[in-house]
Parts: sequence; structure tokens; C-alpha cells
Amino acid sequence: MPPADHCRIEMIAREHPPGALELRLAALSMDEAALDLEQFFRRYAPYVARIGHRLLGRDDEVDDLIQDVFLAAHRGIRQIRDPDAVKGWLATVAVRQCRRRLRARRLRALLHLDAADDYYEVADRGASPEHRAMIAGVYRVLDRLPVDQRLAWTLRYVEGERLERVAELCGCSLATAKRRIKAAQDAITAAVNDDKGKLGRRAARSVQEVGNE
Repeated sequence: MPPADHCRIEMIAREHPPGALELRLAALSMDEAALDLEQFFRRYAPYVARIGHRLLGRDDEVDDLIQDVFLAAHRGIRQIRDPDAVKGWLATVAVRQCRRRLRARRLRALLHLDAADDYYEVADRGASPEHRAMIAGVYRVLDRLPVDQRLAWTLRYVEGERLERVAELCGCSLATAKRRIKAAQDAITAAVNDDKGKLGRRAARSVQEVGNE
């Protein structure tokens, strides 16, 4: 994230108490040099950005997502007692913020206030036309699904999370997570006219590769 974005986040943090700007995580028994907010950003912002890129499918929303997530972190990080739990906790916050953004996007679309995205920019610029079209096609299907189904499927097949972790991140039971994933996969399968769902999963692997670049 560019330095200007760090400044914007610091400004927002000052305007949203409680807590000081620095995230003093002494309770986590972490090295004090790593407790500075800037260090916290540097360590975890790329991870949050990767989640946002995959779940939202739009790079133009990722910077705002990072701000939202770290504002929440600024307020709630003191509740974490295990330093190894910080990354997982940030993922939970990121998924929650993505859900909020996707629901707002759906509402804007219903009101014709949000232009449809072609999603061709999700893939790396060096990707083949077939690769880009495959990814774009899946994201257009995801746009038509209920947000909770979209999140569960993307976490499972794009982010590569275990089913138990998908349920945890989505705040639902394991059975519910499985139902949501299946419903989303069925929709993708029907949309691409592939009775084994190969295209949907192949596209998921492609998005996963893009997110790792």
C-alpha cells in the first residue's frame, strides 16, 4: 500500500477513537519494535489485500477494505491474547468487511448505481486471453449469487481454506458452509455448461495463482 494510503489510514484512526494510534500489543508478548502501527501495516496489509482481491474481485476496492480492516484492528486488537491468532483474526475481520461491501455493491446494482464489472482486470496482465476470460466468467456468476454463497465458495476454492475454516470465517455451521459452497458450485456449473464443474474449479485455481503473484 502506498505511503499516502498509510497517512490516510492514520488520519482516519485519529478520528475514530478509542485507543491511541499505535497498536501496543504488549499483552501478546511480541517485540515492541513490531508493535508500531506502521510495522503492523507492513506485516499484514499484503495479506489483507490478497484476501480482498480474491473475495471482491476488484482492485479499486482493496485499499478501502484495508483501511476498514485496520480501523477494526486498531479498536479490537487488545482482545487478542495469542500472537499466533492475529493473522487469523484479521482474516475474519476482512471477510466480514468484504461481506458488507459485497452487499452494498448488490444494493447499488439493484438501484442501477453500480456499473457491471467485466472482471478482465482480475487476472495478471500477462495472462492469456483464455485465462482472463475464464476468471472473468466465474466472477460474473459470483456477482449473481447470494453474498454468503459467494464468500463460502471463494474461501474454499480460491483462497483454499479447509471446510472448517470456511465455516469459522463465515460465522456459520459446517453444514451451512457446505450447503453454500455446493449451491455456488452448482450455479457456476450451470452457467458454464460443464456438468463436472471443471471450468469453475480451474478458474478458481487460476485466481489463486494470480493472488500469489
